[in-house]
Amino acid sequence: MPIEKVLTNAVLCFLVDGSRVLLARKAKKIGQGCWNGYGGGINKNETEVQAVWRELKEESGVEIELSSLEKVAIVDFFNTKSDGKTFTCKVHVYLASNWKGVPRETEEMLCPTWFNVNNLPFEEMMPSDKEWLPHIFKKEKIIAKAFLGPFQRESLKKMKIKIMRNFSQK
Repeated sequence: MPIEKVLTNAVLCFLVDGSRVLLARKAKKIGQGCWNGYGGGINKNETEVQAVWRELKEESGVEIELSSLEKVAIVDFFNTKSDGKTFTCKVHVYLASNWKGVPRETEEMLCPTWFNVNNLPFEEMMPSDKEWLPHIFKKEKIIAKAFLGPFQRESLKKMKIKIMRNFSQK
């Protein structure tokens, strides 16, 4: 049986080019097999922005220009594991519009593909993505709560989403 990863503080970043967003298939861990943006855990003594830069470099080979980063969401994922125990992962979500290099496949993220933001493959994404991602691609900033079952494969109840005016950068 696969091990359920417990992650409590993470970042997620989407590379955007006009009306297109780059997604790749997660090769392992949370969301394995699903289309997703790039991200992962925030290391000790690392800021959110440093974590975004590192994760994008590791998972796609590109180096983002920090001035193009825009924080667009904070999503608390309330996860119920197979054994009934729960944990919460706070995910800080960013968009990036400028980078150096060409996104490539890595051992963590497969088949990088550009999608129109109005035609995302929600049936092959994490179950709560269809509820919150449209907000950020409409240029809304949000704080949200998602409630997911084992391996983050099912939504246990409807998300709570609050639209914000802005985020102060940390």
